[in-house]
Amino acid sequence: MEAQNSSSKTFSHGPKISQLETLMKKTIFLVFMFYCTLAFSFDHQHQKWNGILQKYTLLKKKQVFVDYKGLLKNTSELNNYLANLSEVTPKSFANFTQNQKLCFWINAYNAFTVKLILDHYPVKSIKNIGSFFSSPWSKEFIFLLGKKMSLDQIEHETIRRKFNEPRIHFAVNCASVGCPSLYQEAFRANKIHEQLEAATSAFLKNHNKNYRQDKVLYLSKIFKWYSEDFGDNEKNILAFVGQYLDVKGLSSVKYLDYDWSLNSLENGLKN
Repeated sequence: MEAQNSSSKTFSHGPKISQLETLMKKTIFLVFMFYCTLAFSFDHQHQKWNGILQKYTLLKKKQVFVDYKGLLKNTSELNNYLANLSEVTPKSFANFTQNQKLCFWINAYNAFTVKLILDHYPVKSIKNIGSFFSSPWSKEFIFLLGKKMSLDQIEHETIRRKFNEPRIHFAVNCASVGCPSLYQEAFRANKIHEQLEAATSAFLKNHNKNYRQDKVLYLSKIFKWYSEDFGDNEKNILAFVGQYLDVKGLSSVKYLDYDWSLNSLENGLKN
């Protein structure tokens, strides 16, 4: 009887230990999955990029200049952000909202443009980075969504083709004085349209880049190069510009020369 009782007690405790082990394993697994999710979840606020913009840009006379020298002293900040972008898989990207996707591409374009300048600094112009046979915008130095790509592919084959949003021309930055300024905060899905509107308005109301003199309207060549995005004729271009500038009673529209000098802090402090 004693042997039976002993065996019975051992048997009765067995399932409880097994249940406890199973519960512990499930808990460990859930904790592991939780931390994996934290590790690989994407920051749609783009806080790292936002911090870089706050720290290494200067607004002077309606133009934003970049402290490339300062960035060169601490490239880890930018490299960490670019690594976060590169870690996004096509599968996870497919779950982004449309606004999140647009912000991803605009911020990526601007951040990788800064990276391109840093890799060749000092340089007087981004155009000096290219060669006779290729431009800096065609260099495939970017790794996103599992493949190599260029700045041209991001802008023309992705942003322009898939989003039908002309205001992006005032959000993507080509590291040049003549270009719309590098926006001083990261583009975010919850305020992207407000930010695009602010960037567009700031560019069109910058008299160094667009202005009216008597009956002649002088516009940035962006409107000439990408006229199809603004309606592909002067009437539609003026309809767009008219949201920000007075276009009534014009006799003609002329396009200004583009300033390709680097948007560096040094150039900004000279003026």
